Amino acid sequence: MTAGSDTDAPGEDAATDEAGLDDRKMSLIEHLTELRRRLFYSSAAFIVVFLVCFYFSDTFFNFLVEPLASVWQGGERRLIFTAMHEKFFTNIKVAFFAAAFISFPIFAVQIWMFVAPGLYKNEKNAFLPFLIATPFLFFGGGAFVYYVVMPVAWQFFTSFEQLATSASGGLPIELEPKVNEYLSLVMRLIFAFGLSFELPVVLSLLAKVGIVTAEGLKKKRRYAIVIAFIAAAILTPPDPLSQLALAIPIIVLYEISIYCATLIGRQKDAVAETDA
Repeated sequence: MTAGSDTDAPGEDAATDEAGLDDRKMSLIEHLTELRRRLFYSSAAFIVVFLVCFYFSDTFFNFLVEPLASVWQGGERRLIFTAMHEKFFTNIKVAFFAAAFISFPIFAVQIWMFVAPGLYKNEKNAFLPFLIATPFLFFGGGAFVYYVVMPVAWQFFTSFEQLATSASGGLPIELEPKVNEYLSLVMRLIFAFGLSFELPVVLSLLAKVGIVTAEGLKKKRRYAIVIAFIAAAILTPPDPLSQLALAIPIIVLYEISIYCATLIGRQKDAVAETDA
């Protein structure tokens, strides 16, 4: 009987190891070497993508200008730059932002390949969906601000132009944005909305590890609404349309996060009942 128990133990250990960590334990030096290798791959991919994006930087910038150009249809309008180097550095910024966005999946894969060997199978199953959802939610936020918010905001800002007439006198007031200022405003909006759309991922991960619960999120709903409007006032231009366009999606995403936390809580309760 004792021999049989001794014989079964290695098999049980092997099954436990197979269901748990995939690879053997690594030393600190091996971890640092692996981290350096992943960082090298990520950096090399970013540099290659950056060089390609810099070659097409004018195309990317024209894409970002399209919402303003659609508002200005029917007239000869322009953007300007007042410093000799301004457009060059604007192209570098455009290439940098485009490369960061395009190469993010490569970064995510390298992060996963570095972290995954140290995770158990159930931890991988829990973490992988959030890693996949992150770029899609960020892209959704950027698409929302590009196709919905920018046309409305640019229409609002350009409405303050003033044309001189013989009756009113005075001088015409026309908008001639600088390329670097326009790019800074657009990228601030894209990153503000993109990061805001990550709220369900962040709160769901916190609920997964037990830091927050659905009941706790419900109790703090009023504070979340206030914080949403404060964040919208800081991150968007000082007009009510842009602020509402950011605050309302944040509130909706907060409610979605509560629903996700509720599902995670039910799943934990079901697992606890099964174990019991």
